[in-house]
Amino acid sequence: MARLAVPAPAAPRAVRLVDGLLAAVTVVAVLAGTARLGGRLDAAGALPLALWLGLLLLAHRRWPLAVLLLSVQAVVVFRTSGLTDAGWVWPVSAAYVALAADDRPGRPGLRWAAGVGLTELAFAVTWETTAGGAAPREGLGSLGAESLWLAVLLAAAAAYRNHLRWRAELDTRLLRAVRERDLEAGRRIAEARLDIARELHDVVGHTLTVVGIQLRVAVEALDDSPQESRAALTTAQQVRTQAVRDLRALVHVLRAPGETPEGPAAGAPEVAALVDRMRSAELDIRLETSGDLAAVPAPVSLAVHRIVQEALTNTVRHAGASRADVTVRCGRGRVEVRVTDDGRAPTEAPAAAGHGVRGMDERVRALGGDFSAGSHGRSEGWVVWAAIPVPGFRP
Repeated sequence: MARLAVPAPAAPRAVRLVDGLLAAVTVVAVLAGTARLGGRLDAAGALPLALWLGLLLLAHRRWPLAVLLLSVQAVVVFRTSGLTDAGWVWPVSAAYVALAADDRPGRPGLRWAAGVGLTELAFAVTWETTAGGAAPREGLGSLGAESLWLAVLLAAAAAYRNHLRWRAELDTRLLRAVRERDLEAGRRIAEARLDIARELHDVVGHTLTVVGIQLRVAVEALDDSPQESRAALTTAQQVRTQAVRDLRALVHVLRAPGETPEGPAAGAPEVAALVDRMRSAELDIRLETSGDLAAVPAPVSLAVHRIVQEALTNTVRHAGASRADVTVRCGRGRVEVRVTDDGRAPTEAPAAAGHGVRGMDERVRALGGDFSAGSHGRSEGWVVWAAIPVPGFRP
């Protein structure tokens, strides 16, 4: 089963390399931006400011809010001291983005970044209009551009953060889908194992029981009635052939799932032949049917055959009965099966009676039917009853 590949977290060395590159780019960008906007490139002004902003970014993963506050404070100090005439917001762009894109639980980075940015812009407006000495039109134009740049930074950071959340949610859904697919596959495998176990139990158990009966008949009649002995051996051979065909069909399904197995499957029309094979001098079996057994759908038909087969096998092996009655009725949207005998009841409860009763119950329940197995209640003997619905079936 294919598993979902979850990307491993980045190595610490790669993280440190990215942070170093970000710091270096910030230093170069502050110096280049100052020169591009006509600012002063002083060794005591723009250069130390650029280096300080770059160094602070090395700690932005662990303390993004502290890095932004210290960066804004440095810009404010350098601007108000007259050491540099660079902008207010754009030199701190990387710190704003780092805080706004922080998506860790309990870290409202976007709101903090917006609050710090508005506070810095408010201070810049006050400074430019009172102590900055710049012309009003020039100052307002510069601050308008700074405000627009701050909005772009926060929008980009929010989009990136939402993208990370979408990816995390998508990964979670994919992992959940894989787990559900694995659980479904496990459930199907468990159901297939139960089906195989039931088929093997019914086929092998029935075959050994019938062959044992016929061999006993053959041995007892060998001297007095060779013809009866020969007929018993022929019946045993037929049962063995049928069992081999059933097992071969089962193996074919396991080797080539989805393909039609060779040979006809057991079904309701074969119940009469099944009863004939299990009759013996010790056990008289009477069969009563009604309706067209050949018209019963294949899954229900197989279940009917297996129920009669297992019930009669248990009668022969455990009940010591002298008579058994098998009734199969088709009509009124369901198929009803009843197998009774006059033998002794099992000493253990039906729920613990072994794989046979449990297998019959599982077959019927899987088809939406009802099943029961127990004593007559009024005398010795055992009754197996099943009713399987077939919607729309009118034989």
